[in-house]
Amino acid sequence: MEITRKHIFSLLVIMILAVGAVSFASAYTGTGFSHSVPSSKYSDMSASDILSQYSDTECHVEERAVCTQVVDGDTIYLDNGEKVRFVGVNTPERGVEGYIASKNFVQKLCLNKEVGLDIDDSKHNDRYGRTLAVVIVDGKNVNEMLLKEGLAEIMYMPPSEFYPYNWANSDTHVADSHSSSSSSSSSSYSSDSSSSSSSGSGSYVANANTGKFHVSSCSSVDKMSEGNKVYLSSRDEAISQGYVPCKRCNP
Repeated sequence: MEITRKHIFSLLVIMILAVGAVSFASAYTGTGFSHSVPSSKYSDMSASDILSQYSDTECHVEERAVCTQVVDGDTIYLDNGEKVRFVGVNTPERGVEGYIASKNFVQKLCLNKEVGLDIDDSKHNDRYGRTLAVVIVDGKNVNEMLLKEGLAEIMYMPPSEFYPYNWANSDTHVADSHSSSSSSSSSSYSSDSSSSSSSGSGSYVANANTGKFHVSSCSSVDKMSEGNKVYLSSRDEAISQGYVPCKRCNP
């Protein structure tokens, strides 16, 4: 009887190890996105060197906290207990080529530093309870920087306050699982923007980059580039086109 018990125990151990091996071999890889940016590319650059290459963002800081942990290139933890998922972008998962480079880039910019968040007003959290936001460091949009550096792909998942296509380069990769819906959204979005902005005037001004709209006298309007301004005749028109009210001027 004792021998039988030992055999059963040994069999259970073997089964547990086998299941673990299968799980490890089929580790989660997300969309499978990878890139070939070397992990050493930014080793000799300071955060200031990187940030100086980018213009200030038109996104607004709604919350500030210190980044205490960088999980990967698109997820960070803050000292207020908040877990933040960079909205509109997707970086390689652990074990996929490019994971280290993307993570190191975000660590250099964010770790142990105060960061700002512009939280997605259209969808505050993802299904894991993480806050969806644009992460802002010294006035620069880190989500945009990840795309332009080739360290992330576009992952546009409406409803969203933000439109990541406006942050990308022409060769930026788009997540395959969302490419068809994103393409149709892109042409619809562009059509709405061009038809509204053709008048060149209006009581309200929307920002095609951030998806927010403002009263024409809002200080944010002065900071917008002309190419991003969308002129609207009424608040109802802005809402119907999917824009959200600015929290500063409360249109």
